[in-house]
Amino acid sequence: MEGQQILAYDYPLLGAFWTVMWIFLWVMWFLLLFRVITDVFRDDSLNGWTKAGWLIFVLIVPFLGVLVYVIVRGKKMGTREIRHAQERQAAMDDYIRRTAGGDGGGSATELAKLSELKAKGDITEAEFQRAKEKILH
Repeated sequence: MEGQQILAYDYPLLGAFWTVMWIFLWVMWFLLLFRVITDVFRDDSLNGWTKAGWLIFVLIVPFLGVLVYVIVRGKKMGTREIRHAQERQAAMDDYIRRTAGGDGGGSATELAKLSELKAKGDITEAEFQRAKEKILH
């Protein structure tokens, strides 16, 4: 093995710092770029041509495009993100209500009430069976 071997301790601390910083800045840059692109697609107030224009601007001249987008439309980016999160939460709550039977217990509660009515003698066995079929289907 002729030649010089480079060991990890031969890499200066300042060089390691700059390498880590550049990697961090590139990761942050891509996060910002994807956030802007997501915001363009998510914004319902923009029409198709405007969205296409912003996307072309951001993709062709990325640094300038993202900078201009954040200056021009950045004030409302947080508002749109919060609104989107609230819509997702409302959709999830609605799904849970529908799945769990949002009427306060669903068919299990109704069957329990029917069973109590039958036990008291307020309804007959035939009425109980008909009502039970309606609840279960």
